[in-house]
Amino acid sequence: MKKIEIDAKGIHYTPLNEMIREAVRDGAEEIVLNNVIGQRFIADGLKGDVTITINGVAGGDLGMFMNGPTCIVNGNCDHAPGNTMDMGTIIVHGSTGDAAAHSMRGGKLFVENNIGYRGGIHMKQYEEEHRPVLVVGGTAHAFLGEYMAGGLILVLGIGKEEPIVDRGIGSGIHGGMIIVRGEVEDEILGIGARKTDFGEEELEMITPYVEEFCEHFGKDPSGLLNMNYTCIVPASTRPFAGKYTWE
Repeated sequence: MKKIEIDAKGIHYTPLNEMIREAVRDGAEEIVLNNVIGQRFIADGLKGDVTITINGVAGGDLGMFMNGPTCIVNGNCDHAPGNTMDMGTIIVHGSTGDAAAHSMRGGKLFVENNIGYRGGIHMKQYEEEHRPVLVVGGTAHAFLGEYMAGGLILVLGIGKEEPIVDRGIGSGIHGGMIIVRGEVEDEILGIGARKTDFGEEELEMITPYVEEFCEHFGKDPSGLLNMNYTCIVPASTRPFAGKYTWE
């Protein structure tokens, strides 16, 4: 396996991303970026079978339009990791800013701790093979899954008395599913969202994602594989029909 190490200290994001692309063109299968401090757009539009380890704080739009690679962030992440990602995996050993998994249309994003506002906004999917998945170990802030059109958001709430306390969960949701460990109060649901039963079928669906999350972060999945979850789904396919147009 060809491995490349890059010291990103003091490098603007544009030449840094050019160096990453050149390494991939030269056949690198593993790229280690050290001293990353907020450089944006890492791995954007990147294709291929390559693993990028980011030691530091990744800047905004990590993995945007990415199609296949794996990014491992040993630190926190700025806004919108996984923005419009097609395929691949992003693993964040920390927390992320707002709009994590923004418009994601495939692949998986695992966040060990918390995410900011509007996580999973406008996630979408095309049949089962292009189904994006966002797994959050801690909690999420307001408007989780806003305008969600497909995919799965799973919030595990590890270490939290209440998994989510901010309002607007699933505002405008018209596809996909949000699953939160524990109870979710009705008053924090957004317009167009409703709760439904969590059953054996849903437990079977989330089990591989819980196990993969625990594998990435060295946790025991046994306490997370039970029926203590709340499902949130669309109340309709057109939650705002009639609000902006007349029919």
